Amino acid sequence: MPSAGCFFSFNSILRKVHIMHTVADKLNALRAQLDQYSLDAWIAPTADPHLSEYLPEHWQSRVWLSGFTGSAGTLVITKTAAALWADSRYWEQAAVQLAGSEIELGKLGTGGNHVQWLLQHLPDGARVGIAGDMLSLAELRHVQAAFAARNITLHYADDIIAKIWQGRPALPQEPVFVHEAPFAPESAADKLARVRNVMREKGASHHLVSSLDDIAWITNLRGSDVPFNPVFLAHLLIGEHDTTLFVDERKLDGKVQAALTAAGIRTAPYETAAQAVGRLTQPLLLEPAKVALSTLEHLPEQVRLIEDMNPSTHFKGCKSPAEQEYIRQAMVQDGIALCGFFAELERDLAAGETVTEYDIDARLYQHRSQREHFISASFGTIAGFNANGAMPHYSAPEHGSSTIEGQGLLLIDSGAQYLTGTTDITRVIPIGTPTATQKRDFTLVLKAHVALATAVFPEGILSPLLDAICRKPLWAAQCDYGHGTGHGVGYFLNVHEGPQRIAYQVPAAPHHAMREGMYTSNEPGLYRPQQWGIRIENLVLNQKVVAPQETAFGEYLYFETVTLCPIDTRLVDTALLTEEERGWLNDYHAKVRAQLEPHVSGEAKAWLIERTEAV
Repeated sequence: MPSAGCFFSFNSILRKVHIMHTVADKLNALRAQLDQYSLDAWIAPTADPHLSEYLPEHWQSRVWLSGFTGSAGTLVITKTAAALWADSRYWEQAAVQLAGSEIELGKLGTGGNHVQWLLQHLPDGARVGIAGDMLSLAELRHVQAAFAARNITLHYADDIIAKIWQGRPALPQEPVFVHEAPFAPESAADKLARVRNVMREKGASHHLVSSLDDIAWITNLRGSDVPFNPVFLAHLLIGEHDTTLFVDERKLDGKVQAALTAAGIRTAPYETAAQAVGRLTQPLLLEPAKVALSTLEHLPEQVRLIEDMNPSTHFKGCKSPAEQEYIRQAMVQDGIALCGFFAELERDLAAGETVTEYDIDARLYQHRSQREHFISASFGTIAGFNANGAMPHYSAPEHGSSTIEGQGLLLIDSGAQYLTGTTDITRVIPIGTPTATQKRDFTLVLKAHVALATAVFPEGILSPLLDAICRKPLWAAQCDYGHGTGHGVGYFLNVHEGPQRIAYQVPAAPHHAMREGMYTSNEPGLYRPQQWGIRIENLVLNQKVVAPQETAFGEYLYFETVTLCPIDTRLVDTALLTEEERGWLNDYHAKVRAQLEPHVSGEAKAWLIERTEAV
């Protein structure tokens, strides 16, 4: 978002008019396609043939059509209206990017969704289209059930947006590489054996995997087909005695081919997965929410589907002791980089150097890229100053981002991919002198963070149920935040991973059970629109209580906080902290100093010592 001082500049108005004119042209072109295919509406989700959260540009049709660049959202178009549905992370961003267009903003979580909107805008017997490679089996059933009473039919076939998308990016062609031992402690062959054990238990002769992080984990291969996510485009079909990886074989060098052969995995062209599924005759295990209809289009009717979460999702969610130790090493490397980054940033700001929100990402990359085993960022850096920080997933534009100056709060949410693990951290620093209200807000968020960080809970508890523990200090002050409190994190994989989620908005289900070794974010926040945003995020590992006071009530878990970076105490109102909360903060800072001080020097060391002083 442009800074307040230039939002209404003549040049920005011209850019805005041009963009909106382009969106109008695209909507008109799509409506012509609706007429050609006898459709009354089209659904453009944020999806690809792997039902990924983050997409290669080739499948970002919703972004291309609407101009809304958030990572989640669903666009629906009828012959006379259009609406885009987004969750609370993106309401402000979407309002800005959709302004001036005919696209209405629908706010998920306030009642209603895109399916209900279509029911309100379409007559009985209407025909709705969606691309078959962007629709999961689970979503198909959900939408069909909602449409049934009105005799509205859902038609899934080719993507008609592709027919009007001029200059559509090609499929990515990035090379695949091996995630080698010792950083990948378990062999691909052993992982396949674990998956096959589950297949046998469930009576499946084959298992189809389309989710890219599951495929990368099972095969011990990585890629860069999706920005920030070290995955590659592929499908995997696991049989009782054979496994086929459907992938563009041009991406595989001799080393990768040798690793696949050693694991008993053969390859076939990426586009032939659906045909291979069509040759099956015995029961097939799949996760309905993670397989696109286009991959199942040739599935014989006699093949019995065994529907359950991918076994690998549970396996990769629980990090092994060896993986946990590598994650701790990654956190040391990340902490060293962050000490250098924050020391440099504060020095430059104090010297009056011009620094914009957009500059933050490059500065972080410069420091992290010097660290051992660094590969890339783990997501696009979120750097929001004052009002921009109130948008949880704000993305600073290259031109027109706010200059960090004067008074206010700077929120920085960033992360990295290392061969030894994935990181994700949010910190807020004061620019100038913070107000009493800003310190109160920050301290309330800190209290919420500490509440979850110190929780002890039964092993197997469903993760959404932990959310209230974190939110209690905020709720007591009648404050809240719209996003979830915690998401799973991959091991040199996607920064968002399941099966666990700490979010009361998510219906608790058996697959949310908290297990030893799970790697999760702890990130409460508080956002005041048009003023500031606050979020404090560390990553935590589930550990077993080793000396329980009681043994009659089963196993219990606690969180080991593994992120290593000071929390800015200049924003803490210590009068609002209990002795236990103050003790946690001081103990955390003592740990951060002890683990990082031997590895930093000069201004980075001085910054670390100052920022970890006890309160």
